Amino acid sequence: MLPRPHKRTRSRALKRVLVVLAAVLTAGTTLLATTASASGGTNYVALGDSYSSGVGAGSYISSSGNCLRSTNAYSQLWANAHHPASYVSVACSGATTQDVLNNQMSALNASTTLVSITIGGNDVGFSGVMQTCVLGSTSDCLNAVNAATAQAKAILPGRLATTYSAIRAKAPSAKVVVLDYPEFYDLSNSWYCPGLSGTDRSALNNASDLLDSIIGTAAGNAGFSFSDVKGRFHGHELCDFFSEWLHSVNISDVTESYHPNADGHSGGYLPALNAITG
Repeated sequence: MLPRPHKRTRSRALKRVLVVLAAVLTAGTTLLATTASASGGTNYVALGDSYSSGVGAGSYISSSGNCLRSTNAYSQLWANAHHPASYVSVACSGATTQDVLNNQMSALNASTTLVSITIGGNDVGFSGVMQTCVLGSTSDCLNAVNAATAQAKAILPGRLATTYSAIRAKAPSAKVVVLDYPEFYDLSNSWYCPGLSGTDRSALNNASDLLDSIIGTAAGNAGFSFSDVKGRFHGHELCDFFSEWLHSVNISDVTESYHPNADGHSGGYLPALNAITG
């Protein structure tokens, strides 16, 4: 028979076990508190235009009026998943950089810790360009695209810089995530896709690429995070039959034309925002 441990030995061993157990419990409690703080302590404000408000995603909030904020918008989906301490969207259909400065800045303050924004397309009349391409000739389309891209190069860098500077001034500690616009057409399927000519579609995609490039450069200059959504929409553009994440031209509801549907927000924009925020 083995000798029984001395009571004092057993007591010291028990104390060591209790100390280790207490340390493990403390570490676990700290980790849980840190995790809760990381998500629950976020004060999130969504700014921007129709791509942020959720035009095209349906389920519009009646109190948002003509701003057409959707419960399927990517910012709302992010809030649903992460449970921030506060969340508000002031994004609005048709908004320009000036609208953000005049009407949306009041939602920001020193306590804001996360901001997302898409903006810039309306400053150069991009929705009008797309309507011209749909309703007019190829020559009309190319002229409209060329005019819009020239305007984008001339005025958009300065307007974005002013807008981003105002956001930083109002929310000095916030992580600001700038998202851009998808390409509209899958040109690899264009040969059997009805509607616009291949020339029109290429011109519209090129214009979107230019717009995104200007936005990305301005975001970088401001020290903001930039998330490009084009790759996430690949295979889900117009002409990708049965898997499209964008609305084609809808004569009965022109507002939703060329905007992401609910799948575009959940499958395209939300992962793009998550890629930055974690």
